[in-house]
Amino acid sequence: MTYIYKAGVVGAGQMGAGIAQVIVHSGLPVVLKDVNEDAVQRGLRTIREIYEGRVKKGKMSPEAVEQKMALVQGTTSYDDFADVDLVIEAVFEDLELKKRVFGEVGRVCPLSTILTSNTSALSIAAMGEAGGRPDRTAGLHFFYPAPVMKLVEVVPTAKTSQETLDTCISFIESIRKIPVRVKECAGFLVNRLLMPYVGEAAYALQEGAASAQEIDEAMTSFGMPMGPFLLADSLGIDVCWKVALVLHEAYGDRAKPPAVLKRLYEMKRMGVKSGAGFYSYSDQPDILSELVLEKKPTHFSVERVIYPMINEAIVCLDEQIASPSDIELSMIAGTGFPQDKGGLLHYADTLGLDVVLEGLRRLEADLGPRFHPSPLLERKVKAGELGVKAKRGFFEYT
Repeated sequence: MTYIYKAGVVGAGQMGAGIAQVIVHSGLPVVLKDVNEDAVQRGLRTIREIYEGRVKKGKMSPEAVEQKMALVQGTTSYDDFADVDLVIEAVFEDLELKKRVFGEVGRVCPLSTILTSNTSALSIAAMGEAGGRPDRTAGLHFFYPAPVMKLVEVVPTAKTSQETLDTCISFIESIRKIPVRVKECAGFLVNRLLMPYVGEAAYALQEGAASAQEIDEAMTSFGMPMGPFLLADSLGIDVCWKVALVLHEAYGDRAKPPAVLKRLYEMKRMGVKSGAGFYSYSDQPDILSELVLEKKPTHFSVERVIYPMINEAIVCLDEQIASPSDIELSMIAGTGFPQDKGGLLHYADTLGLDVVLEGLRRLEADLGPRFHPSPLLERKVKAGELGVKAKRGFFEYT
């Protein structure tokens, strides 16, 4: 296993700066790069603001802030990456751009340096080839905001060496985050599970089944930390739209993005960062009434959003994307799924897998094939493995 003594982060935006802050907070030095000095300075200010927030809460002294800030080196040159042990790429979600970054970093860093990407959906294998060291390449997908969210998806490719994987997992643990190993696929794990959370809610909105506020309130009452529309606005409509396109290409019509996402993207309502998305956060007009694109006689329910999330978790399990326990951990630590419900698979076991199956069949009959039940769910029900009431479902119960 390789020891990480110094890290490099490419991209000093909110995500890159947040990742850099997490690393220096653990005591490791970081080189933070962006294309120009203004972007670098914004990134450094973001890190300082995170620490100043800790000072205001009495969690840190001003002297400690300066000690941490001394560990961050801002740069516009890859020359400063010549002695880093691990690189995390955190630029825009554009595969060609990311491949170019990997190629540039790969020419400067020692062959022992591990190259990783913070992509939420794109091909890490393609980046590994561009960087010239596929065996030393992996995905390290942090969640927004990186200083707060504990989960990190560790995504090896088919060519990632065991040493690289072990090093990445150890590194994530060393910076006080929770690593979850995920098989490479479009969207990895958490974004595949969030796909119906945002997507199905948006379908209900554009059909006039319920208002955005009603849907958000229903999901927070269920126990989610924020509703799907506030979540989309916080992540960025542009990010959601690009991820939606990747998922649609990979998984077909069950992941077909709702038209309202494209409408907001074309209107440049990118969410909180632009002052408006589904909701308005500035003097931009509230357009929620305009987002009912095609009034239909459909209904909204919590089950309409949660059941397809459960179904996708079962598909991921069947595809061996992650273990049952890691799927549960990812939902709780990566999305804030209510801990008292135990994660999607435990929740399905509690409801009864036959109940979930029948619910998906009803939704499929009413709303279409994106609710088609997973074959594994069908097999479980036929085998009598119905969950808690049968003492066996996705987990065993005594």
